[in-house]
Amino acid sequence: MRAQEYNRYGYDEMKKKKGEITAFLSLIFVLLVSFILAISQSAQIQTTKNLKRIAVDNALFSVFGEYHKELLEEYKVFAFDMTYGTGQFEEQQIINRMSHYGSMGIEQTITDIQFLTDNNGQAFREQMLEYMETQTGMGVLQDVTGLCAAWQEQKIQGEEVSEQLDQVLSHGEEMLPEENTGILEIRKTGILSLVLPERFELSGKYVGQEKLVSCRSRHAGRGTFPARSRVNGQAEKLLFEQYILKMFSSAVEQKSETRNLDYEIEYLISGKESDAENLKDVVNQMLLVRMGLNYAHLAIDSGKQGEAETMAAALAAVSLRPEAKDALKQLILLVWCFGESVVDLRTLLAGRRAALVKNSQNWQLPLSGVFTFWGSDAGYEGADAEEGLNYGQYLQILLHLKDETDLNMRVLDRLEQNLRFEKGLEYFRADACVTKMKLQNKADMWSGYSYTFQAYFGYL
Repeated sequence: MRAQEYNRYGYDEMKKKKGEITAFLSLIFVLLVSFILAISQSAQIQTTKNLKRIAVDNALFSVFGEYHKELLEEYKVFAFDMTYGTGQFEEQQIINRMSHYGSMGIEQTITDIQFLTDNNGQAFREQMLEYMETQTGMGVLQDVTGLCAAWQEQKIQGEEVSEQLDQVLSHGEEMLPEENTGILEIRKTGILSLVLPERFELSGKYVGQEKLVSCRSRHAGRGTFPARSRVNGQAEKLLFEQYILKMFSSAVEQKSETRNLDYEIEYLISGKESDAENLKDVVNQMLLVRMGLNYAHLAIDSGKQGEAETMAAALAAVSLRPEAKDALKQLILLVWCFGESVVDLRTLLAGRRAALVKNSQNWQLPLSGVFTFWGSDAGYEGADAEEGLNYGQYLQILLHLKDETDLNMRVLDRLEQNLRFEKGLEYFRADACVTKMKLQNKADMWSGYSYTFQAYFGYL
Protein backbone atom coordinates (compact mmCIF):
# COMPACT_ATOMS: atom_id res chain seq x y z
CA MET A 1 0.00 0.00 0.00
CA ARG A 2 2.72 2.40 1.01
CA ALA A 3 4.64 1.48 -2.08
CA GLN A 4 1.67 2.26 -4.27
CA GLU A 5 1.07 5.58 -2.57
CA TYR A 6 4.74 6.49 -2.93
CA ASN A 7 4.78 5.61 -6.60
CA ARG A 8 1.62 7.60 -7.20
CA TYR A 9 3.04 10.58 -5.34
CA GLY A 10 6.32 10.44 -7.27
CA TYR A 11 4.54 10.17 -10.56
CA ASP A 12 2.39 13.19 -9.79
CA GLU A 13 5.46 15.22 -8.84
CA MET A 14 7.26 14.20 -11.95
CA LYS A 15 4.24 15.02 -14.06
CA LYS A 16 4.00 18.39 -12.40
CA LYS A 17 7.69 19.17 -13.12
CA LYS A 18 7.41 18.21 -16.79
CA GLY A 19 4.59 20.72 -17.22
CA GLU A 20 6.67 23.49 -15.67
CA ILE A 21 9.59 22.85 -18.06
CA THR A 22 7.32 22.86 -21.11
CA ALA A 23 5.83 26.24 -20.19
CA PHE A 24 9.27 27.70 -19.52
CA LEU A 25 10.66 26.48 -22.83
CA SER A 26 7.60 27.82 -24.59
CA LEU A 27 8.21 31.26 -23.09
CA ILE A 28 11.91 31.10 -24.01
CA PHE A 29 11.03 30.05 -27.53
CA VAL A 30 8.54 32.90 -27.96
CA LEU A 31 11.10 35.40 -26.70
CA LEU A 32 13.79 33.94 -28.92
CA VAL A 33 11.58 34.00 -31.99
CA SER A 34 10.52 37.58 -31.19
CA PHE A 35 14.15 38.58 -30.80
CA ILE A 36 15.11 36.91 -34.08
CA LEU A 37 12.20 38.57 -35.87
CA ALA A 38 13.09 41.95 -34.34
CA ILE A 39 16.73 41.56 -35.41
CA SER A 40 15.63 40.48 -38.86
CA GLN A 41 13.26 43.42 -39.23
CA SER A 42 15.89 45.84 -37.91
CA ALA A 43 18.43 44.46 -40.37
CA GLN A 44 15.90 44.75 -43.14
CA ILE A 45 15.12 48.35 -42.21
CA GLN A 46 18.79 49.27 -41.96
CA THR A 47 19.57 47.52 -45.24
CA THR A 48 16.74 49.39 -46.93
CA LYS A 49 18.04 52.67 -45.48
CA ASN A 50 21.54 51.91 -46.72
CA LEU A 51 20.23 51.02 -50.17
CA LYS A 52 18.31 54.29 -50.31
CA ARG A 53 21.42 56.22 -49.23
CA ILE A 54 23.54 54.38 -51.78
CA ALA A 55 20.99 55.15 -54.51
CA VAL A 56 21.04 58.87 -53.63
CA ASP A 57 24.83 58.99 -53.29
CA ASN A 58 25.33 57.26 -56.64
CA ALA A 59 22.89 59.64 -58.31
CA LEU A 60 24.55 62.65 -56.64
CA PHE A 61 28.03 61.53 -57.67
CA SER A 62 26.79 60.97 -61.21
CA VAL A 63 25.23 64.44 -61.42
CA PHE A 64 28.43 66.09 -60.19
CA GLY A 65 30.38 63.81 -62.51
CA GLU A 66 28.77 65.68 -65.41
CA TYR A 67 31.07 68.64 -64.80
CA HIS A 68 31.47 71.21 -67.55
CA LYS A 69 34.24 69.88 -69.75
CA GLU A 70 35.32 73.15 -71.37
CA LEU A 71 35.28 74.98 -68.05
CA LEU A 72 37.67 72.43 -66.60
CA GLU A 73 39.93 72.18 -69.63
CA GLU A 74 40.27 75.93 -70.18
CA TYR A 75 40.16 77.32 -66.64
CA LYS A 76 40.76 74.32 -64.32
CA VAL A 77 37.44 74.81 -62.51
CA PHE A 78 34.96 72.07 -61.57
CA ALA A 79 31.24 72.89 -61.85
CA PHE A 80 28.23 71.43 -63.61
CA ASP A 81 25.79 73.44 -65.67
CA MET A 82 22.36 73.13 -64.04
CA THR A 83 20.66 74.30 -67.27
CA TYR A 84 22.15 71.31 -69.14
CA GLY A 85 22.71 73.42 -72.22
CA THR A 86 19.14 74.74 -72.38
CA GLY A 87 19.74 78.10 -70.72
CA GLN A 88 16.69 77.46 -68.49
CA PHE A 89 17.43 77.99 -64.81
CA GLU A 90 15.25 75.40 -63.05
CA GLU A 91 16.33 73.33 -60.04
CA GLN A 92 13.84 70.64 -61.02
CA GLN A 93 16.19 69.71 -63.85
CA ILE A 94 18.73 68.59 -61.24
CA ILE A 95 16.08 66.48 -59.45
CA ASN A 96 15.09 64.92 -62.76
CA ARG A 97 18.71 64.14 -63.47
CA MET A 98 19.03 62.51 -60.04
CA SER A 99 16.05 60.29 -60.83
CA HIS A 100 17.64 59.36 -64.14
CA TYR A 101 20.68 58.10 -62.25
CA GLY A 102 18.74 55.88 -59.84
CA SER A 103 17.07 57.93 -57.11
CA MET A 104 13.56 57.42 -58.46
CA GLY A 105 10.92 56.79 -55.83
CA ILE A 106 12.66 59.13 -53.38
CA GLU A 107 11.19 62.54 -52.69
CA GLN A 108 14.07 65.05 -52.98
CA THR A 109 14.40 68.74 -52.19
CA ILE A 110 17.46 70.93 -52.75
CA THR A 111 17.98 72.73 -49.44
CA ASP A 112 21.40 74.33 -50.07
CA ILE A 113 23.14 75.11 -53.35
CA GLN A 114 26.28 77.05 -54.29
CA PHE A 115 27.13 78.66 -57.64
CA LEU A 116 30.48 79.89 -58.95
CA THR A 117 29.38 83.50 -58.58
CA ASP A 118 28.10 83.25 -54.99
CA ASN A 119 29.64 85.52 -52.38
CA ASN A 120 31.31 87.58 -55.10
CA GLY A 121 33.03 84.61 -56.71
CA GLN A 122 34.25 82.97 -53.50
CA ALA A 123 33.60 79.45 -54.79
CA PHE A 124 35.57 80.17 -57.96
CA ARG A 125 38.49 81.68 -56.02
CA GLU A 126 38.73 78.62 -53.74
CA GLN A 127 39.03 76.23 -56.68
CA MET A 128 41.51 78.47 -58.48
CA LEU A 129 43.76 78.55 -55.41
CA GLU A 130 43.64 74.77 -55.06
CA TYR A 131 44.77 74.44 -58.67
CA MET A 132 47.50 77.09 -58.49
CA GLU A 133 49.01 75.65 -55.30
CA THR A 134 49.92 72.57 -57.32
CA GLN A 135 51.42 74.63 -60.13
CA THR A 136 53.45 77.53 -58.72
CA GLY A 137 56.37 77.72 -56.33
CA MET A 138 55.76 80.21 -53.54
CA GLY A 139 59.41 81.27 -53.37
CA VAL A 140 59.19 82.80 -56.85
CA LEU A 141 56.05 84.76 -56.01
CA GLN A 142 57.39 86.60 -53.00
CA ASP A 143 59.66 88.86 -55.11
CA VAL A 144 56.70 90.82 -56.50
CA THR A 145 55.31 91.70 -53.07
CA GLY A 146 58.17 94.07 -52.28
CA LEU A 147 57.58 95.97 -55.53
CA CYS A 148 53.90 96.37 -54.72
CA ALA A 149 54.75 97.92 -51.36
CA ALA A 150 56.57 100.86 -53.04
CA TRP A 151 54.19 101.20 -56.01
CA GLN A 152 51.61 103.42 -54.33
CA GLU A 153 54.28 105.79 -53.03
CA GLN A 154 55.79 106.15 -56.49
CA LYS A 155 52.34 106.64 -58.02
CA ILE A 156 51.60 109.49 -55.58
CA GLN A 157 54.96 111.08 -56.41
CA GLY A 158 54.23 110.65 -60.11
CA GLU A 159 50.87 112.40 -59.69
CA GLU A 160 52.65 115.33 -58.07
CA VAL A 161 55.20 115.48 -60.90
CA SER A 162 52.39 115.31 -63.49
CA GLU A 163 50.54 118.17 -61.81
CA GLN A 164 53.72 120.24 -61.72
CA LEU A 165 54.25 119.59 -65.43
CA ASP A 166 50.73 120.75 -66.29
CA GLN A 167 51.11 123.87 -64.17
CA VAL A 168 54.52 124.79 -65.62
CA LEU A 169 53.32 124.13 -69.17
CA SER A 170 50.28 126.36 -68.67
CA HIS A 171 52.56 129.27 -67.69
CA GLY A 172 55.62 128.58 -69.83
CA GLU A 173 54.12 127.58 -73.19
CA GLU A 174 55.54 130.62 -75.01
CA MET A 175 59.08 129.81 -73.83
CA LEU A 176 59.11 126.29 -75.30
CA PRO A 177 60.93 125.68 -78.59
CA GLU A 178 58.48 125.46 -81.47
CA GLU A 179 59.33 121.78 -82.08
CA ASN A 180 58.35 120.91 -78.51
CA THR A 181 54.87 122.43 -78.39
CA GLY A 182 53.33 119.10 -79.42
CA ILE A 183 53.54 118.03 -75.78
CA LEU A 184 50.73 120.45 -74.94
CA GLU A 185 48.29 118.68 -77.25
CA ILE A 186 49.41 115.29 -76.02
CA ARG A 187 48.83 116.28 -72.39
CA LYS A 188 45.28 117.29 -73.32
CA THR A 189 44.26 114.40 -75.56
CA GLY A 190 46.14 111.55 -73.89
CA ILE A 191 49.34 109.66 -74.54
CA LEU A 192 48.00 106.35 -75.85
CA SER A 193 48.85 107.03 -79.50
CA LEU A 194 52.30 108.26 -78.46
CA VAL A 195 53.31 105.22 -76.40
CA LEU A 196 52.21 102.56 -78.88
CA PRO A 197 55.13 100.92 -80.73
CA GLU A 198 55.43 101.47 -84.46
CA ARG A 199 53.79 98.18 -85.55
CA PHE A 200 51.24 98.00 -82.76
CA GLU A 201 47.62 97.70 -83.94
CA LEU A 202 45.17 99.07 -81.38
CA SER A 203 42.19 96.76 -80.84
CA GLY A 204 38.72 98.14 -81.48
CA LYS A 205 36.87 95.39 -79.58
CA TYR A 206 34.06 96.34 -77.22
CA VAL A 207 31.75 94.51 -74.78
CA GLY A 208 28.67 96.15 -73.26
CA GLN A 209 28.48 95.89 -69.48
CA GLU A 210 24.89 94.67 -69.60
CA LYS A 211 26.23 91.36 -70.95
CA LEU A 212 28.63 90.77 -68.07
CA VAL A 213 27.91 88.54 -65.09
CA SER A 214 29.44 91.13 -62.74
CA CYS A 215 26.90 93.77 -63.83
CA ARG A 216 23.68 91.90 -64.57
CA SER A 217 21.21 90.40 -62.11
CA ARG A 218 22.55 87.00 -61.05
CA HIS A 219 21.04 83.79 -59.71
CA ALA A 220 22.10 83.33 -56.08
CA GLY A 221 22.62 80.17 -54.08
CA ARG A 222 21.57 79.55 -50.49
CA GLY A 223 22.71 77.73 -47.38
CA THR A 224 26.11 77.28 -45.78
CA PHE A 225 29.00 75.11 -46.89
CA PRO A 226 32.53 74.28 -45.76
CA ALA A 227 34.91 77.02 -46.95
CA ARG A 228 38.63 77.47 -47.33
CA SER A 229 40.07 79.31 -44.33
CA ARG A 230 42.47 81.58 -46.26
CA VAL A 231 41.56 83.08 -49.62
CA ASN A 232 42.75 86.72 -49.41
CA GLY A 233 46.19 86.53 -47.80
CA GLN A 234 49.34 87.78 -49.55
CA ALA A 235 50.27 84.34 -50.83
CA GLU A 236 46.74 83.73 -52.10
CA LYS A 237 46.68 87.10 -53.89
CA LEU A 238 49.94 86.28 -55.64
CA LEU A 239 48.62 82.90 -56.72
CA PHE A 240 45.50 84.54 -58.13
CA GLU A 241 47.61 87.01 -60.09
CA GLN A 242 49.70 84.19 -61.57
CA TYR A 243 46.47 82.43 -62.58
CA ILE A 244 45.28 85.58 -64.37
CA LEU A 245 48.58 86.03 -66.21
CA LYS A 246 48.45 82.39 -67.27
CA MET A 247 44.84 82.30 -68.48
CA PHE A 248 44.12 85.71 -70.03
CA SER A 249 45.42 87.93 -72.81
CA SER A 250 47.09 91.32 -72.57
CA ALA A 251 48.15 93.98 -75.02
CA VAL A 252 51.55 92.29 -75.28
CA GLU A 253 50.62 88.60 -75.05
CA GLN A 254 47.53 87.49 -76.94
CA LYS A 255 46.01 84.09 -76.11
CA SER A 256 43.37 83.87 -78.85
CA GLU A 257 42.08 85.97 -81.72
CA THR A 258 38.48 84.82 -81.27
CA ARG A 259 37.88 86.34 -77.83
CA ASN A 260 35.65 89.42 -77.72
CA LEU A 261 38.32 91.42 -75.87
CA ASP A 262 42.04 91.28 -76.66
CA TYR A 263 43.30 93.19 -73.62
CA GLU A 264 41.69 91.03 -70.95
CA ILE A 265 44.09 91.70 -68.08
CA GLU A 266 43.77 95.41 -68.72
CA TYR A 267 40.00 94.94 -68.41
CA LEU A 268 40.45 93.13 -65.09
CA ILE A 269 42.39 96.15 -63.82
CA SER A 270 40.27 98.95 -65.25
CA GLY A 271 36.80 97.49 -65.91
CA LYS A 272 36.08 99.61 -69.01
CA GLU A 273 33.94 98.42 -71.91
CA SER A 274 36.49 98.64 -74.73
CA ASP A 275 40.04 97.47 -75.25
CA ALA A 276 41.18 101.00 -76.07
CA GLU A 277 39.73 102.46 -72.85
CA ASN A 278 41.24 99.72 -70.72
CA LEU A 279 44.69 100.06 -72.29
CA LYS A 280 44.56 103.85 -71.95
CA ASP A 281 43.75 103.60 -68.23
CA VAL A 282 46.49 101.04 -67.54
CA VAL A 283 49.05 103.05 -69.51
CA ASN A 284 48.17 106.18 -67.54
CA GLN A 285 48.65 104.32 -64.25
CA MET A 286 52.03 103.01 -65.39
CA LEU A 287 53.00 106.46 -66.64
CA LEU A 288 52.49 108.01 -63.21
CA VAL A 289 54.72 105.43 -61.56
CA ARG A 290 57.41 105.82 -64.22
CA MET A 291 57.32 109.61 -63.87
CA GLY A 292 57.81 109.32 -60.12
CA LEU A 293 60.78 106.98 -60.54
CA ASN A 294 62.35 108.90 -63.42
CA TYR A 295 62.05 112.29 -61.76
CA ALA A 296 63.69 110.86 -58.64
CA HIS A 297 66.74 110.05 -60.80
CA LEU A 298 66.81 113.45 -62.47
CA ALA A 299 66.72 115.14 -59.07
CA ILE A 300 69.99 113.50 -58.00
CA ASP A 301 71.86 113.20 -61.32
CA SER A 302 74.25 116.19 -61.39
CA GLY A 303 75.12 115.59 -65.04
CA LYS A 304 71.54 115.83 -66.24
CA GLN A 305 70.93 118.76 -63.91
CA GLY A 306 73.83 120.54 -65.61
CA GLU A 307 72.45 119.78 -69.09
CA ALA A 308 69.04 121.14 -68.12
CA GLU A 309 70.59 124.28 -66.60
CA THR A 310 72.66 124.96 -69.73
CA MET A 311 69.63 124.60 -71.98
CA ALA A 312 67.51 126.76 -69.66
CA ALA A 313 70.12 129.53 -69.76
CA ALA A 314 70.16 129.41 -73.57
CA LEU A 315 66.36 129.55 -73.84
CA ALA A 316 66.18 132.39 -71.33
CA ALA A 317 68.75 134.33 -73.32
CA VAL A 318 66.90 133.76 -76.61
CA SER A 319 63.63 134.86 -75.09
CA LEU A 320 65.32 137.86 -73.44
CA ARG A 321 64.01 136.73 -70.06
CA PRO A 322 67.02 135.82 -67.92
CA GLU A 323 64.86 135.79 -64.79
CA ALA A 324 62.99 132.77 -66.20
CA LYS A 325 66.10 130.60 -66.13
CA ASP A 326 65.12 128.62 -62.99
CA ALA A 327 61.53 128.11 -64.18
CA LEU A 328 62.80 126.95 -67.58
CA LYS A 329 65.17 124.50 -65.91
CA GLN A 330 62.30 122.98 -63.95
CA LEU A 331 60.18 122.82 -67.11
CA ILE A 332 62.97 121.06 -69.01
CA LEU A 333 63.45 118.50 -66.24
CA LEU A 334 59.70 117.77 -66.09
CA VAL A 335 59.38 117.43 -69.88
CA TRP A 336 62.49 115.25 -69.97
CA CYS A 337 61.06 113.05 -67.22
CA PHE A 338 57.79 112.77 -69.15
CA GLY A 339 59.59 111.86 -72.36
CA GLU A 340 61.67 109.17 -70.66
CA SER A 341 58.51 107.73 -69.13
CA VAL A 342 56.92 107.52 -72.57
CA VAL A 343 60.00 105.67 -73.87
CA ASP A 344 59.66 103.24 -70.95
CA LEU A 345 56.05 102.53 -71.89
CA ARG A 346 57.00 102.02 -75.54
CA THR A 347 59.63 99.56 -74.37
CA LEU A 348 57.09 97.63 -72.30
CA LEU A 349 54.43 97.54 -75.03
CA ALA A 350 57.04 96.29 -77.50
CA GLY A 351 57.54 93.24 -75.29
CA ARG A 352 60.85 94.33 -73.81
CA ARG A 353 61.90 95.06 -70.24
CA ALA A 354 62.26 98.55 -68.80
CA ALA A 355 64.61 99.32 -65.94
CA LEU A 356 62.70 99.91 -62.73
CA VAL A 357 65.20 102.33 -61.17
CA LYS A 358 67.12 104.58 -63.52
CA ASN A 359 70.79 105.54 -63.51
CA SER A 360 73.10 107.27 -65.95
CA GLN A 361 73.72 104.00 -67.83
CA ASN A 362 70.13 102.88 -68.43
CA TRP A 363 68.57 106.32 -69.04
CA GLN A 364 67.39 106.23 -72.66
CA LEU A 365 66.17 109.60 -73.92
CA PRO A 366 68.88 112.25 -74.48
CA LEU A 367 67.92 115.83 -73.81
CA SER A 368 68.36 116.66 -77.48
CA GLY A 369 65.72 114.12 -78.35
CA VAL A 370 63.07 115.83 -76.24
CA PHE A 371 62.58 118.51 -78.91
CA THR A 372 61.67 116.04 -81.68
CA PHE A 373 59.95 113.46 -79.54
CA TRP A 374 56.37 114.71 -79.66
CA GLY A 375 55.71 114.45 -83.34
CA SER A 376 55.47 111.34 -85.49
CA ASP A 377 59.06 110.32 -84.77
CA ALA A 378 59.12 106.87 -83.23
CA GLY A 379 62.87 106.57 -83.05
CA TYR A 380 63.01 106.04 -79.31
CA GLU A 381 61.32 102.73 -78.56
CA GLY A 382 63.76 101.78 -75.84
CA ALA A 383 66.25 98.98 -75.40
CA ASP A 384 65.72 95.80 -73.42
CA ALA A 385 67.01 96.11 -69.83
CA GLU A 386 68.13 92.77 -68.43
CA GLU A 387 67.56 93.85 -64.84
CA GLY A 388 64.19 95.44 -65.64
CA LEU A 389 60.55 94.37 -65.46
CA ASN A 390 58.40 93.39 -68.40
CA TYR A 391 54.83 94.45 -69.16
CA GLY A 392 53.35 91.37 -67.49
CA GLN A 393 55.15 92.12 -64.24
CA TYR A 394 53.84 95.67 -64.28
CA LEU A 395 50.35 94.27 -64.82
CA GLN A 396 50.79 91.92 -61.87
CA ILE A 397 51.66 94.85 -59.60
CA LEU A 398 48.50 96.64 -60.72
CA LEU A 399 46.47 93.47 -60.14
CA HIS A 400 47.94 93.13 -56.66
CA LEU A 401 46.55 96.53 -55.72
CA LYS A 402 43.02 95.76 -56.91
CA ASP A 403 40.13 94.88 -54.62
CA GLU A 404 39.69 91.08 -54.49
CA THR A 405 35.92 91.25 -54.90
CA ASP A 406 36.11 93.30 -58.11
CA LEU A 407 38.86 91.08 -59.44
CA ASN A 408 36.94 87.85 -58.75
CA MET A 409 33.88 89.00 -60.64
CA ARG A 410 35.80 90.48 -63.56
CA VAL A 411 37.68 87.21 -63.98
CA LEU A 412 34.30 85.46 -64.10
CA ASP A 413 33.23 88.03 -66.72
CA ARG A 414 36.09 87.01 -68.97
CA LEU A 415 35.70 83.31 -68.23
CA GLU A 416 32.02 83.41 -69.19
CA GLN A 417 32.53 85.58 -72.27
CA ASN A 418 35.38 83.42 -73.57
CA LEU A 419 33.39 80.21 -73.26
CA ARG A 420 30.42 81.85 -74.98
CA PHE A 421 32.32 83.45 -77.87
CA GLU A 422 35.57 81.50 -78.22
CA LYS A 423 34.03 78.04 -77.65
CA GLY A 424 30.59 78.78 -79.08
CA LEU A 425 28.73 77.93 -75.84
CA GLU A 426 26.15 80.69 -76.11
CA TYR A 427 24.02 79.20 -73.33
CA PHE A 428 26.83 79.28 -70.75
CA ARG A 429 26.25 81.34 -67.61
CA ALA A 430 28.67 81.42 -64.69
CA ASP A 431 25.80 81.94 -62.27
CA ALA A 432 24.25 78.62 -63.35
CA CYS A 433 27.37 76.58 -62.56
CA VAL A 434 26.89 74.48 -59.41
CA THR A 435 29.87 73.66 -57.19
CA LYS A 436 28.22 72.34 -53.98
CA MET A 437 24.77 71.05 -53.06
CA LYS A 438 22.77 69.60 -50.14
CA LEU A 439 19.62 67.52 -50.56
CA GLN A 440 16.81 66.54 -48.19
CA ASN A 441 15.63 63.04 -49.10
CA LYS A 442 12.43 61.22 -48.03
CA ALA A 443 12.16 57.53 -48.91
CA ASP A 444 8.97 55.50 -48.32
CA MET A 445 9.64 52.15 -46.64
CA TRP A 446 6.35 50.28 -45.91
CA SER A 447 3.12 50.63 -43.96
CA GLY A 448 3.42 54.42 -43.96
CA TYR A 449 6.91 54.34 -42.53
CA SER A 450 9.41 56.70 -44.23
CA TYR A 451 13.09 57.49 -43.88
CA THR A 452 14.38 61.07 -44.09
CA PHE A 453 18.07 61.87 -44.54
CA GLN A 454 20.44 64.49 -45.98
CA ALA A 455 23.02 64.13 -48.73
CA TYR A 456 25.85 66.50 -49.65
CA PHE A 457 28.48 66.78 -52.35
CA GLY A 458 30.96 69.48 -53.28
CA TYR A 459 33.96 69.63 -55.59
CA LEU A 460 36.11 70.88 -52.71
